[in-house]
Amino acid sequence: MTKADLESLQIERDLVDLNNAVLTVTGRLVDASNATLYAMCSVKSSGEDREFPCIYKPIAGERPLWDFPDGSLANREYLTFLVSHWLKLHLVPPTILRDGPYGTGMVQKWIDIDPDIELMDFYQSNDPKLRLLAILDIICNNTDRKIGHLIPVVGGHLYGCDHGVTFHVDDKLRTVLWQWAGAQFTEEEKTLFIQARELFTVSKREIIAGLIDEDEISATIARIDRALVEESFPLPNPDWPAVPWPPF
Repeated sequence: MTKADLESLQIERDLVDLNNAVLTVTGRLVDASNATLYAMCSVKSSGEDREFPCIYKPIAGERPLWDFPDGSLANREYLTFLVSHWLKLHLVPPTILRDGPYGTGMVQKWIDIDPDIELMDFYQSNDPKLRLLAILDIICNNTDRKIGHLIPVVGGHLYGCDHGVTFHVDDKLRTVLWQWAGAQFTEEEKTLFIQARELFTVSKREIIAGLIDEDEISATIARIDRALVEESFPLPNPDWPAVPWPPF
């Protein structure tokens, strides 16, 4: 069994825990534009009581956006996790949709950042996990990849968070990870796009159709096809702000 397979098994266990846990809200991330609540997950399994922290974003607390349908951000966060999980990238913390104290929302396992890593240096590096995250952002059309959304952890793994503004019908890639702009994809990266296309066209289309609109699915497939033709990281769009503001 590969390392990626073992990671997938652990994620499946985490998803079961997130689904079965009792959520107790203990705080709020005040800098977030939408209601982002810090909660404790209490799980009783085989007579053992366990607790772990999570982030809970109720749909009722989503701020309306002019360019995204109301009440759709939690679905987009969940779908970004699913794409990462299905491709065995494991770049998004375990994430589910479920009911909570303030209604249905996105629930995501809390991940502690490595305190010894300086994000202002890290985000500009050529770390291979960052490059994979940049690939995921292309597939998901992430319009808000900020420095503060990067979570490098002890041991070298990397997670990304805050994926509510993804899968728009228009090309809206906006990110701080432009260090590979114009660089050719590796064969492994091309394979990821091929696998992602299969997810959206065949194997997971029914699940995906329950989370985003059909025109967004079609736009995602077209975007993947274009990436496969060009075989390189996109360049910043001169007609669209290339870096989110504020960048952190």
